[in-house]
Amino acid sequence: MAFTQSPPALANQYLDDRLLRSLLRRVLPPSMLHEIESDLTEFGERVASEFYPAQLADYAFNPELVHFDAFGNRIDRITLSAFWQKAGSIAAQSGLIAAGYDPKFQQHARLHQFALAYLFHPSSELFSCPLAMTDGAARCLLASGNQTLIERAVPRLTSRDPAQFWLSGQWMTETSGGSDVSGSETTAKQDERGRWRLYGRKWFASAITADIALTLARPEGNPQGADGLALFYVEPRKADGRFRNIEIDRLKDKLGTRKLPTAEIRLLGTPAELVGESQHGVRAIAPMLNVTRLWNAVCATGFLRRALALARDYATRRVVFGIPLIDQPLHQNTLADLQAELEGCFHLTFYVAELLGKSEQAEADESSGQLLRLLTPVAKLTTAKVAVAGVSEAIECFGGAGYVEDSGLPTLLRDAQVLPIWEGTTNVLALDVLKVLRQNGGLQPFLTAIRGLTAQVSLAELEPVVKQVRETTTAVAEWIQKRSSTKQELQAGARGLALTLGRTLALALLARHADWSFRAEHDPRPMNAARRYARIGVNRLSESSPSEARMLSSDIYA
Repeated sequence: MAFTQSPPALANQYLDDRLLRSLLRRVLPPSMLHEIESDLTEFGERVASEFYPAQLADYAFNPELVHFDAFGNRIDRITLSAFWQKAGSIAAQSGLIAAGYDPKFQQHARLHQFALAYLFHPSSELFSCPLAMTDGAARCLLASGNQTLIERAVPRLTSRDPAQFWLSGQWMTETSGGSDVSGSETTAKQDERGRWRLYGRKWFASAITADIALTLARPEGNPQGADGLALFYVEPRKADGRFRNIEIDRLKDKLGTRKLPTAEIRLLGTPAELVGESQHGVRAIAPMLNVTRLWNAVCATGFLRRALALARDYATRRVVFGIPLIDQPLHQNTLADLQAELEGCFHLTFYVAELLGKSEQAEADESSGQLLRLLTPVAKLTTAKVAVAGVSEAIECFGGAGYVEDSGLPTLLRDAQVLPIWEGTTNVLALDVLKVLRQNGGLQPFLTAIRGLTAQVSLAELEPVVKQVRETTTAVAEWIQKRSSTKQELQAGARGLALTLGRTLALALLARHADWSFRAEHDPRPMNAARRYARIGVNRLSESSPSEARMLSSDIYA
């Protein structure tokens, strides 16, 4: 009988994850880890043996939209995949939102939640997207002070009961702009009873099947521009499931995230509630964006971890030139580079998750709050770019098999590509980093964090790593100082600056964890990851020539 190659398999995704387990042992109180570890172990097994096989079996399904019933009534009914139909119950029962709001664990609740999300995301068919928006909506409503909406929605958004659990959408993008919402054309008018009603078109409404949505609209009479927008709360459906003055034009035919129903919708007098004041809606929705950007980093790291887990398992099964692939020196080097990049993304992401948890418990000082504001876009853009490149590299590890649709591997790459786009492209977030540096204490919170992390590293083997962190940090400060008076040069180099901040901090975090891991657990692998990450490099600062960029970007000669 002809030879057939055995496919890669997943082990228990918690027990098999050295990174996650080591981090939790270092950071969490032992009593908390003891309490949650059995649930993480059980969830890691479900991810591998239940969710992942279901995803592979249903790989070809796409959501379907039916506009009318047999008698011509507008119904806009969407058919979801089998997994999506039960994913809300899984999320509620597993505490994928609730865990982050558990008062028992205080500042550590977010680490528990994001550990679950990190495990769940690669096998969630992007159900992580509405979960991110649900988490963001809960945080946004809590920050708003609108007690009526807080009491109505937050208990449902954070519920562990599938019968009570609500998902949230986020309707911001219009044809007039994505990240730049200043030109939004959606308007809000009060009817004869004083109730707000929304009119307009939202061009990218993710998870249109959600139970509520937060959206921006311009109240009638407000000025143009972003400050004239207000934040509104919408419950899109009536009790019988029909939309409230909403029509779905179509579902998006996307490169990836195809199981996620993303729609173009029309608001035709949709009833809504004002969340806060009747202007400054962008400021009001900012807590939601900060949470979803961190989810984006968690998902990017989860995707890279999944691709590498499959590639590593496949390498133990595949024999080439008479030798298992895992024993080929060049292949070992490829996997080692991917592992180092994964560990950098992982520690950067969960460091930001720690900061978020502390800030929500009012345990962060002003400097920590400024650091969180800076690192949220930095972590998002850094991990997203690494995920796309890393998943692509991991798929290459399968050769032609990685290009075959029903292997499930191409889906990983297509889905990863959304991560540098959603919640702000790399360039948009890089400009946000400049804004934070200008408004929130400059580089000082970052410098303080670097000093604190490197002070925890004393192993001689890590001295070159610490030296590289310090030298790159100095280069960043000098780069900014040199361009502090030239807005154009700062903006032109903003992407390199943001990536350098992210990678330098990741290296410092790798060194800190490696020192602890070697001393506490006698594990040399984190040390090797830190040293390899340093060799790959962290400095992405660039010199820019405005005239050169202008000529090449427009391809003109003048």
